[in-house]
Order: sequence, then structure tokens, then C-alpha cells
Amino acid sequence: MQHRTLASAPGLWASIPCPRSELDLDLVLSSGQSFSWREQSPRHWTGVLDGRLWTLTQADGRLHYTVYGESAGPGAPHTLRRFFQLHVRLADLYRHWASADPHFREVAPRFPGVRLLRQEPVECLFSFICSSNNHLSRITGMVQRLCAHLGPPLGQLDGVSYHGFPSLQALAQAEVEPQLRELGFGYRARFVSESARAILNDRGGLGWLQQLRSVSYEEAQQNLCSLPGVGIKVADCVCLMALDKPQAVPVDVHVWQIARRDYGWQPASKGQKSLSQKASKELGDFFRSLWGPYAGWTQAVLFCADLRQIPKPQILQEKAKPRKRKKQTSEGSRGPMSGQEATGKPG
Repeated sequence: MQHRTLASAPGLWASIPCPRSELDLDLVLSSGQSFSWREQSPRHWTGVLDGRLWTLTQADGRLHYTVYGESAGPGAPHTLRRFFQLHVRLADLYRHWASADPHFREVAPRFPGVRLLRQEPVECLFSFICSSNNHLSRITGMVQRLCAHLGPPLGQLDGVSYHGFPSLQALAQAEVEPQLRELGFGYRARFVSESARAILNDRGGLGWLQQLRSVSYEEAQQNLCSLPGVGIKVADCVCLMALDKPQAVPVDVHVWQIARRDYGWQPASKGQKSLSQKASKELGDFFRSLWGPYAGWTQAVLFCADLRQIPKPQILQEKAKPRKRKKQTSEGSRGPMSGQEATGKPG
């Protein structure tokens, strides 16, 4: 099959109303939330959603979509609305944030339509485990290799193979760690296999991860941080992008710099120059107080703006000082919207 464009095969597309002020597809799918979408032709994004292969584009105030290998079906609009969380009125949030925050009011007109995806928890968690101390293009390549080697095949478009995200069972196989090391995952290979096994063997499987959507933000964060290779940064990314916790504010070096440069924020320990768990919570609380219950969404707009003002490839993680290793403990990581490459469990 070939990649479709709206102009070349209009009869194979459907659409739902979606003004660019509510969703800017190009900004959202390139901003480090998800690493499984590819822009194969200008403003046409191809990726996997609900186990099917889609291409999405925007035109004339509508979100256009086509599904390969089958008809889109009557459930497709619901799938898209759920994935892009279109029930959330972004224009109302932008107005609220602009009234509370002069800096946001200055930045926002250049970056309309930045909203958070609602991803599947397994894909989100393991993608961000892969993201520690990495830049966007390399993370994307790693996630694509992970899917190509361990995920179910979904077909080829113009010779490019697409696969779904691997299951927990596939990620937990004994041979996964050495296989991922061969694929260039480094220390992250260990975290992928150990976290998959921990969820399956010690925490009751996929249901444990999915039920974190119904608990408090603090409880979800604490549970995620109990997994190998998951620090507070990765946990906050998963809380925000997969577990319905819009108040989660993932803090990495860029958010730290934004806070100090644009808001004059200082940690309680004035001399502190790098992130810690305590400082991350202080900064998250600062932004939650300023922006309200959707603070993580506000941060995503400013993060998106910051990404477009710095050279690429950009490292999206802060480097923390190595910490002493304890016996039988895993290395820590945090990972973007970032990560901590360390030699002890991250705080």
C-alpha cells in the first residue's frame, strides 16, 4: 500500500470538526509527547492508534483521518476525540492561563492548539523509560526499533513497515535485555525488561497500570516510582500523558530554566543549581498554584515554545550527579518532555 494524502485519495478520508486553535496537529505530534508518529508527507502524520494504522491531517477547520486495511468504522471519531482529549476546551484554558500569567499571554499567540494526548499507559511508560538523557530524534528511533523487533506487524506503506507497541509479555521475555542492548538501548534495556517483569509478576499485570488512572496523582506517582528505571520525571510524564493527571508538571532542565529565566523562580535552597525530587515538587507546586488544575497542559505549551528556540538535537534531560549504588538495585532514570542517568535509584 501507499501512504495516502488528502489530495490524492479524498474518497478514503473522513473528518471531524477541529479548529487549529483547539489542536495544532503538527505542534502536538512533534513535541515529544509521543514518538510513534511520522510526518511522511507535509502535514500528514502516520502512526498507530488502537492497534490500527492511521494517517491524520488538518484542513479547513477539520481533523481528517484515514485508516489502512479496513474502513475507519463508526468508532473512529470517538477514538480520535479520546486520544486528543477533545472534550477539553483548549481555548477556555488558554484564556484562563493568559489572565493569570503575563509570560504565557506573550508566548501563547505563537503556539495555539497545544494539547495533551491521552496515550495507552504501557506505550507511554516504556517510551519514557527509553527517553532518559536523550534527544527527540534518537528517542523516536529507539521506540521505532522497539516496536519493529517486539511489536505486532500492521503492514507496509511505501516500503516502510509499521508495528504496534509491544505487549508487557513481549517486553518481559528473558532475551529482551540483550536484544535491546544490541539495538543501542544501553542501560535502558535493563529497565525495560525489569519493569515489564515487575508489572507482570509483582503487581498484577496490565490492570495494575490501568487502575492508576483512578487513584490520586500522588499515589500514581509513588506507584510508578517503585518500578526499575522510573524516577519522578518519568512518573510525572506518564501521569500527565496516560493516567488522567493534568496537574502533573514534568520538570526537566528546560522547565527548570523556563522557571528561573521567565518567572524568577528560585528553589527554597537558594544555592541549588540542579534538580532534586524536593526541588521538582517545589517547582510543580509553584506552577500548579499559578496555572491551576491543568498546569501540566500549560507547561506543555511553554515546553513546546522552548524546544523551538534551541539548537537540535537537544538533550531533553538534566544530568544528575552519580549516586552510590546499593546491592540489587537498578539504575535510575528520568525522562521528555527527560531523564536522569544515574547509578542509583532516582529520587
